[in-house]
Amino acid sequence: MNVQRITAGYLPGGLEEGVHWHLLPFERDGLRLEVAVPVLSEAQMQALAERVRAAADRHLRQMPVAQIIDAIDRAIARLLDRNDPARREAEAWLPVVTGYDAEMVRLGLTGLFKTFRAAQLRRFVAEDFANPGVLDGFQPAPKGGAVRAFGPDLLVHSWAGNVPALSLWSLVCGLLVKAPSIGKLASAEPLFAGWFARLLTEVHPPLAECLAVVWWDGAGGIGAEGAQALYARADTVLAYGGNQTLDALRRRLPVTTRFVPHGHRLGFGLIGVAALDALKAPALARLAAWDVMRYDQQGCYSPHVFYVQRGAQVEPRAFADHLAAELANLQRRFARRALALEEGAAVAKWQQGVEWGADENILIGPVDAPWSVAYSDSLQPLAPTALYRTIAVVGVDSLDEVVPVVAAQREYLQTAGVAAGPEELYRLAGLLGAAGATRICAIGAMSTPEAGWHNDGRFNLLDLVRMTEIEQSAEIAAQPFATYAD
Repeated sequence: MNVQRITAGYLPGGLEEGVHWHLLPFERDGLRLEVAVPVLSEAQMQALAERVRAAADRHLRQMPVAQIIDAIDRAIARLLDRNDPARREAEAWLPVVTGYDAEMVRLGLTGLFKTFRAAQLRRFVAEDFANPGVLDGFQPAPKGGAVRAFGPDLLVHSWAGNVPALSLWSLVCGLLVKAPSIGKLASAEPLFAGWFARLLTEVHPPLAECLAVVWWDGAGGIGAEGAQALYARADTVLAYGGNQTLDALRRRLPVTTRFVPHGHRLGFGLIGVAALDALKAPALARLAAWDVMRYDQQGCYSPHVFYVQRGAQVEPRAFADHLAAELANLQRRFARRALALEEGAAVAKWQQGVEWGADENILIGPVDAPWSVAYSDSLQPLAPTALYRTIAVVGVDSLDEVVPVVAAQREYLQTAGVAAGPEELYRLAGLLGAAGATRICAIGAMSTPEAGWHNDGRFNLLDLVRMTEIEQSAEIAAQPFATYAD
């Protein structure tokens, strides 16, 4: 077997000496890749935290947001260039560590990177701040006085590895609010965050000391002492992962630490009669299949159920057949990754649940196919599938009857894909928003959120800053002390 080793993570210059490097093994198609990730002791982590904090005070906090956006844009431009060594490295190794189809990864990376160009980043900032100048200095407040936004004193990121390059979202958020950052690599995808950190320092060297990317093995595992030392010094922790993991992390943090979690979510789709004629329905099924296929439904925005309205030229069962055919086509182009034993068992259990359920429940397609479409002609609850391209299609008389069904999962709702006319879109969006959905998008765009989207209905940047106000009373009181007052 061909064995190769690469180094992941990122440490400011001079800190690599004395650091323990742990090996994470990955295998694919006769290749064994060993990824060396940095594990810091308690003392090393304390020193790292102080170093990135001090460097950010000297460099990052002094940079205008426009300059930060320019640095990010130059790094992203290199990642969009398929001839750039950084992009070639990502295309070569991310399929190996994630198991995803190489072409799927390539297209997914391009789509992701395009949302972080300068124009999109300026929209990102404007989405949260009516006057982005508050990130650079005090700005006039409408009520009088002035206001300024300050980023975290030390921002810690804890990333999940279900989607390649997921770390880019929070790293960019931290940079835009001028926060010194230390990130924890995900064991399932330990590569991209370190690559991006190194790339940033190449395009703008003063950032080299302002961030770091390390690894530890969860609570009580390898590197636990260093992790706890870091959490004790962080004033803000931004974390992705399963709800149990996030709950355990929350309990490890001091009560004064701001915690911004992103956990399990459920996506679903609503398809109205206006989208179900003989021309529109097959095209819509193709878009829906892309949402199911991208990263095998591992994203928090991925669909689990499509509710399809009866009474159109193409009935719900026919739409399910179209969807199954499109998933079969996509399998030939973007093969599903090989499933681990427990993953395959979960898919088989889900399929059996469909087959052994009510008489109107149908499993479309071969049981051993690398995709599954379940069809039901009676209203079904919104429930997670087994992932890995397993999707449910449910026929309904009215899309309104779906609203109380999805509202039962309020705490898990996020993305709703809607195919309906303009007036119906806004009417349904009001109902779905009240039920708990936080993102309404087109089917086909469910797994490709826009830059600056309100993840889980929250603010990307505002949730990370604290606002300092100079009240109007202070301004008035300062006037008699001015040099020109005498």
